[in-house]
Amino acid sequence: MKLTGAEVVMNILLEHGVDTVFGYPGGTALFLYDELYKYSDKIKHVLTAHEQGAAHAADGYARATGKTGVAFATSGPGATNLVTGIATAYLDSIPTVFITANVGKSLIGRDAFQEICITGVTFPITKHSYFVNKPEDLVDAMRNAFRIANEGRKGPVLVDITKDVTNALVDYEPAQPLPQTNPVDSELEEKLDRFAETLSTAKRPVMLVGGGVISSNASNEVYSLVKKLDYPVVSTLMGLGSIPEDDPRYFGMLGMHGSFAANKCVNESDVLLVLGARFSDRVALKPASFAPKAKILQIDIDKSEINKNVEVEDYIIGDIKAVISRLLPKLEQQNYERWIKRITEWDAEKSKKFKNAYQKMNPQEIIEHLCDASDKETIFVTDVGQHQMWAAQYVKQTNPRNFLSSGGLGTMGFGYGAAIGAQLGNPSKRVIHLTGDGSFHMNLNEACTAVSQNLPIITVIFNNTVLGMVYQWQTSFYDKRYSQTTPERKTNFVKLIEAFGGTGFRVENMEELKEVYQKALKIDGPVWIDCDVSAEDRVLPMIPNGNTIDGMLFE
Repeated sequence: MKLTGAEVVMNILLEHGVDTVFGYPGGTALFLYDELYKYSDKIKHVLTAHEQGAAHAADGYARATGKTGVAFATSGPGATNLVTGIATAYLDSIPTVFITANVGKSLIGRDAFQEICITGVTFPITKHSYFVNKPEDLVDAMRNAFRIANEGRKGPVLVDITKDVTNALVDYEPAQPLPQTNPVDSELEEKLDRFAETLSTAKRPVMLVGGGVISSNASNEVYSLVKKLDYPVVSTLMGLGSIPEDDPRYFGMLGMHGSFAANKCVNESDVLLVLGARFSDRVALKPASFAPKAKILQIDIDKSEINKNVEVEDYIIGDIKAVISRLLPKLEQQNYERWIKRITEWDAEKSKKFKNAYQKMNPQEIIEHLCDASDKETIFVTDVGQHQMWAAQYVKQTNPRNFLSSGGLGTMGFGYGAAIGAQLGNPSKRVIHLTGDGSFHMNLNEACTAVSQNLPIITVIFNNTVLGMVYQWQTSFYDKRYSQTTPERKTNFVKLIEAFGGTGFRVENMEELKEVYQKALKIDGPVWIDCDVSAEDRVLPMIPNGNTIDGMLFE
């Protein structure tokens, strides 16, 4: 059959189960948006305040649901405004498809109004980019975009379509989504046998779980592996939620702001099983000294991550869910009660609980109360900075996809857009957005989106009036030279959210927070809670860059 290019885009979205897209219209995207109007009963379009917000919302939707996030933008600045969001999804391996409309084919290369080569701009931060300037290329480009975004190591794909193609007639026949092929290690069976032998003879083993566990929907299989091996478990930031937080074998986050027990047990381990983690510089701060006594065994879907940052003893390339399912029958039940008891003692020696002495609200107590007073299905979304690390340390997340944070790119301003996407993808769940006053100023304009959509997102602002994480580093390592980290802003967050049409509260102690939070849970629409936090509060413990656990700071 013959359809316009814009109709083809809508139909291929429906082929792939897409029912929600985020975006912002513009001149070159008019045919797409005209078609969206006709398909509004099947595809919900969420208009954001800014294209970056749309990109983060598509990302948050994908993280929280496991589906593919989709965002639209027009040409020129519309397309370039997506770039930070695309890079955020790329560094964290989030399946997203970004569809941009460019100027007409006859104008390409002529510096036309709002023309930009967005495929060139995004080439290093996408799994693949398509430039579609011929009608006959559109169907394959769109279908392959969804396949590539979800095949192997997931990530963003960009499809840039010239305006004339969106209006041209295109041959289209309905079809099922293209099959996805994940890599399978050519020596899988022999490697599984070797892994089983090493894992069964370890004396001081540790399991490290990363974002790949969540990406492959392998949490159940990995938890079965934990119970069978009886291994202590630590997590990267992206892996939080893979393992139930209340399991006595779980010792929290590893790395720069991880717990002492997590870092100590990895440092003392003789076997380290790494699942879907890439040894970033926030985990292996000194790669040559990382897990110095351990045989490191790595399972990852991306071969480029093998021996990239840390040398490993052995590895298996493949989907974690599939590999673990094949590994489990080869293992006998293990018992590491004494080893786990020793790590528990380390945990008690260097507790991660820190109390401030600054006569202001304690970030730890704020987060712990939010967790205790919320349903266990609550989704926590963070921005980037001190509050992000406090959240990683203290949020009692117990399910995968219930803790969303920008790990690889560390994008300030990620949180509100991502919270909007998460809420729209999970309308029956509560979404709590944790942010700092610095991060929040970047994209708080998305309040108009939350209000327009009547989303019951509760935003909790850790307001210390400084750019907290950089301020902390300047305090510790730059002789308190506070260069541009004390902005002296006078923003009244309560009045601001009220101006947008939402509800705001300012609290200065825990009793006020407890009272206000109960009110917020009953409000139908966005709520901001501005918390008075000291600028002198620190994220502790901390391992400075290039150090090991021997250089860990506790005060």
